[in-house]
Amino acid sequence: MRSNFSRRRLLTTGAGVALGGAAAVATQSTASAAPAGGTSLTGVREETRSLDELYEAAIAEGGRLVLYQGGDVDSQAAGVRTAWAARFPKVELTAVVDYSKYHDVRVDNQLATGTLVPDVVQLQTLQDFTRWKREGKLLRYKPAGFSKVHKGFKDPDGAWTALMVIAFSFMYDIQGAGADAPKTALDLIDPRWKGAIASSYPNDDDAVLYLYHLYQQRYGWDWVAKFAAQQPQFARGTNTPGAAVNGGTKTIGVGGSGSLLSSSSTVKWVVPEGDHPFMAWGQRAAILKKAAHPAAAKLYLNWQLSEERQKAAFNGWSVRTDVTPNPSLKPVWEFPNAHVDGFPAFMEDRATVERLKQTFSLYFGEVQGAPSPGWLGLHPGA
Repeated sequence: MRSNFSRRRLLTTGAGVALGGAAAVATQSTASAAPAGGTSLTGVREETRSLDELYEAAIAEGGRLVLYQGGDVDSQAAGVRTAWAARFPKVELTAVVDYSKYHDVRVDNQLATGTLVPDVVQLQTLQDFTRWKREGKLLRYKPAGFSKVHKGFKDPDGAWTALMVIAFSFMYDIQGAGADAPKTALDLIDPRWKGAIASSYPNDDDAVLYLYHLYQQRYGWDWVAKFAAQQPQFARGTNTPGAAVNGGTKTIGVGGSGSLLSSSSTVKWVVPEGDHPFMAWGQRAAILKKAAHPAAAKLYLNWQLSEERQKAAFNGWSVRTDVTPNPSLKPVWEFPNAHVDGFPAFMEDRATVERLKQTFSLYFGEVQGAPSPGWLGLHPGA
């Protein structure tokens, strides 16, 4: 399958700011907690060392880095492994790909049992980063370029930053769809698409769930019922809709990643116009405070956030305000129907998420099949 339809790589939170006297108390408390001669928690300075200097520090530390990357199949880490090995050959990168909902609890369990494996976590489960920050499990660090990251894509204290943009919508085979191709999700309930649609399970992946939630909010539960009557082929893994369309087994795929620029000559990934929804977010990354290789972890964040890497963004969007991978494509936060602020809030509301999962199960059935990355156990990458 083409890499432009693979999922993950990479939103938004704004930390609330206390007002009036409470702000003064909080400021005094933070200042008193800072180590003598050090920097306060809210005053973490942006990295000034070059990538080469950070590379030398990572080599001196031991030359190893373990990344837990949210994704669907191991091959989705092939690009980062190759690019890293070419740029930093003396620092071994172990990138472990699994569903974010397994990586996050895996990290929790490892921390609870004193067996932590990863140095960097790069996940779709955005709510974990705010929780881990509250629990004091993340290293507050601002890589070079942090000040240029869109304000919705970073924690103001440097606990985490988004490294890449991911967007989900639907796609279709250009030749198979013909002249009357679907322009919005509303068009997907046209009877002629019955049996022609592949989708990842919304009750298995929270980002796909949010996409379907947006569809339901815009078109109603009647749309969901009519979509179910289309007999879509559901599968685990957000790579599967693109694989079905690229492979010629289905005409339309729902719940897969892409951008306006990443559509192939045979497949179009759709960004609907007006208030017809799609969704996008910044894939967050953070260094765990107990990481065994913090120098290598800092190198990784600086490298991924560098202008060179951001200009090569796989889907045409960057998390940085000063980097435009393609001048013809406006920043993702300028698409109101991308709901870049909505997904982080959605992920924090776990009661609503769970209720929607079960509701969509009533329409589409229970999730079937083994996870697409396989079963990785408790300590992959160790």
